[in-house]
Amino acid sequence: MAILQDILYKVSIRSVQGNLAAEVSDLQIDSRKVKQGSCFIAIKGAAIDGHGFVDKAVESGAAVIVCEVMPSVTKDGVTYVQVEDSAAAAGYIAHNFFGAPSEKIKLVGVTGTNGKTTIATLLFKLFSGLGYKCGLISTVENKIADEVIPATHTTPDQVTLNALLAQMVETGCTHVFMENSSHAIHQHRSTGLQFAGALFSNITHDHLDYHKTFDEYIRVKKSFFDHLPSSAFAITNLDDKRGLVMIQNTHAKRLTYSLKTMADFKGKILENRLSGLVMDINGQEVHFRLIGEFNAYNLLAVYGAAVSLGEDKVNVLQVLSNLTSAEGRFDYIVSAKDHIIGIVDYAHTPDALINVLSTIQKLRKGNETVITVVGCGGDRDRTKRPVMGEVACEHSDKVIFTSDNPRSEDPQQILKDIEAGLNTAAKRKYISIVDRKEAIKTAVTLANKEDIILIAGKGHEKYQDIKGVKHPFDDKQVLKEIFDVLDK
Repeated sequence: MAILQDILYKVSIRSVQGNLAAEVSDLQIDSRKVKQGSCFIAIKGAAIDGHGFVDKAVESGAAVIVCEVMPSVTKDGVTYVQVEDSAAAAGYIAHNFFGAPSEKIKLVGVTGTNGKTTIATLLFKLFSGLGYKCGLISTVENKIADEVIPATHTTPDQVTLNALLAQMVETGCTHVFMENSSHAIHQHRSTGLQFAGALFSNITHDHLDYHKTFDEYIRVKKSFFDHLPSSAFAITNLDDKRGLVMIQNTHAKRLTYSLKTMADFKGKILENRLSGLVMDINGQEVHFRLIGEFNAYNLLAVYGAAVSLGEDKVNVLQVLSNLTSAEGRFDYIVSAKDHIIGIVDYAHTPDALINVLSTIQKLRKGNETVITVVGCGGDRDRTKRPVMGEVACEHSDKVIFTSDNPRSEDPQQILKDIEAGLNTAAKRKYISIVDRKEAIKTAVTLANKEDIILIAGKGHEKYQDIKGVKHPFDDKQVLKEIFDVLDK
């Protein structure tokens, strides 16, 4: 329970009709969940405008309506607060309502196209290993210490996020690590939060179905750093050509990491094998269990954040050296009989796919054939589909295009969009099989002893989204079952 006036701190208000001393029992952005005493915040979403449900919220007992456009008919006894931006207002209101939980912990946000989940997960595992009680908010899962809370979005909505942070504070968490996606930044899901630090991994071609232009995508990511307080740190990847752009206007302490040039956190790959990476980090040689150059960058980012949070460098490297990656990130199993290596990875952008396939090329001992199984999600950025096809064929010996999460689209049409990017040489390398299980089975059938199969695009996901229905599907489990049959 809160007094309305108390939870409007920092909100840009245009007008108020009603009683600012009204009591608010809870916050809702979904009119179906409104009950007596609720504050309903009408947000203009990408698909649905909450303003169309104001009357329904009032009928259900809402005591307060927060909106950008005042309804033509208002009801006595209900307080209407007209604001500049409902989504931004929701962030501040939720932050205030739940007692400013982000100010009571060390909250670190991770943004970028690739690497967000791995960096956030490694930070969670690292600080847990250092003896802290931590929270994790990620694409794969949300965690409060050992308790797993399933994730539905990379970054939850404003109300859910602040409620989750409040729960983390209540249970004694001192550090929370969260992914902050471009969608979340643009939709103000993280507005109002107090960050102790922020990390930038990289930026490549993705989400142009939502942001429309690459410049807009960059601007949105950058805005996260622009709004950091001077008490925070901002760590950026110096080897990404937009790395310095991200932090150029920030008030936070600016820090950098790099494999290629001098930086605050400088790394060098000494060995890159299936057994892991050997790196030199700021003059210290360390063996890590993670594989690949992309993970070398992730490790540098994590190391930088830990040092910036005041941790001892030697302790950090010691714990970090024993950690494994997030589920579905270069996750591999080997068949018992023919030693075929099957790799499951979330790579669903051209750049991520290049990173994984480049790592595989470096891990090849001889003439092993690389077979890639990949698709593209439906109702998402279509412009990357032909590029994904081109990348897969250029960096693999054989390719099978298959269904990913087609959602509302026709899987055959998605495959045609992917195939459109292929030149004559690439067309000799691929086949298309819509059924994902059949595609994986075919890849195993095509593989000879010690060949390498990459199953890309879905990683940790345990479902396939087809026409609005999530069907159980786990790439790693399917691959394991096929290997088990093969090994009998």
